[in-house]
Amino acid sequence: MAFPPVDEQMEVLRRGVEELIPEDELVEKVEQSRETETPLTVKLGCDPSRPDLHLGHTVVLRKLRQFQDLGHRAILIVGDFTGMIGDPSGRSKTRPQLTLEETRQHGRTYYEQATRILDPEKTEILYNSEWLDEMSFSDVIELSAQQTVARMLEREDFSNRYEAGKPISIHEFLYPLAQAQDSVHIEADVELGGTDQRFNLLLGRQIQEAQGQDPQVCMMLPLLEGTDGTEKMSKSLDNAIGITEAPEDMYGKVMSIPDDLIYRYVELITDVPTDELPKVKTFADENPRAAKAQLARRIVAMYHSEDEADAAQDHFEQTVVEGGTPDEMDEHAPDAEAGEEVGLLNLMRNAGLTESNSEGRRLIEQGAVSIDDETVEDTGLYVDVSERAPFVLKVGKRRYARIVWNGAR
Repeated sequence: MAFPPVDEQMEVLRRGVEELIPEDELVEKVEQSRETETPLTVKLGCDPSRPDLHLGHTVVLRKLRQFQDLGHRAILIVGDFTGMIGDPSGRSKTRPQLTLEETRQHGRTYYEQATRILDPEKTEILYNSEWLDEMSFSDVIELSAQQTVARMLEREDFSNRYEAGKPISIHEFLYPLAQAQDSVHIEADVELGGTDQRFNLLLGRQIQEAQGQDPQVCMMLPLLEGTDGTEKMSKSLDNAIGITEAPEDMYGKVMSIPDDLIYRYVELITDVPTDELPKVKTFADENPRAAKAQLARRIVAMYHSEDEADAAQDHFEQTVVEGGTPDEMDEHAPDAEAGEEVGLLNLMRNAGLTESNSEGRRLIEQGAVSIDDETVEDTGLYVDVSERAPFVLKVGKRRYARIVWNGAR
């Protein structure tokens, strides 16, 4: 196939990249690819321990999609085998190990969500158990001999734990070696990852050279800050925006990011043309609320539809800006008899407003739950739905449900 000119490809590929090691080798690889009409093999490994993707994950996925659009070969490696070890990157303690069945299931979920960004017809998916599970103990010894303990302890997370007297299991040293072996197996030209994967990606380059291959180029993408504006986006930190979230929730969460992140979000997780980015920055500086609304609408349209983006914007304006109640909301009829009281925590969970009773309890304690605009303070509240319904149950700033009673069971 005819690849775009090298300069055009590099302009696309440099966008939003934190570190490229080494850049001159990538230019050479792109030049050779174009001359021989042979696509580069670009690798992205995914950790299947957390299968729910958020906008932070899309930073590196979008870069892989750019390689696809330029005509290169994209390989998504699901670490079902390495997932049983657990990536120690950035960890202060040993991660719990998963079963192969768990990692496989998580990997399928990851792929289903990742192909909302990647072209599914051009994405190859491989499970690294296919080759790692076949390695003999002598193979592992030979691989381990290509790295030293001193080099492993150069990793900040390992060195911090070692100095603090916290345990480091031997199997954790094998994780980056196994990830490097993935690069050897597919003969990767480029490996993508977040900046927290720097050590692992560079080790892959080293192991490829030790086994007689041309070393991969390591492309590191920044870690996107979450809605709190400080910590990297993470579901466990409650600052994430999931790519499968409801349009109204997605829109509202984007509107809650700090103003100084608007440009960063546009650059890293949208398809706004690069030559328009300076205008975006000016617009964000001069009118941050309008720029943020434009960003929120764009993101919802990317993962849902234009119509749903319009509806989410209207919902936000009506409920948050104007402080009103949406005209349309889901209805929930509890399975209760006349006079029977229903626990509010269960009611919120069953209505789909919270994922768990513990989340509901936390939100009540924060004053974020109301019934017909009256704030609820009692986490142990019970409600006689047959007497009180219909009423509007609001959780947080954007979640509503109309509670109705349809009569006795």
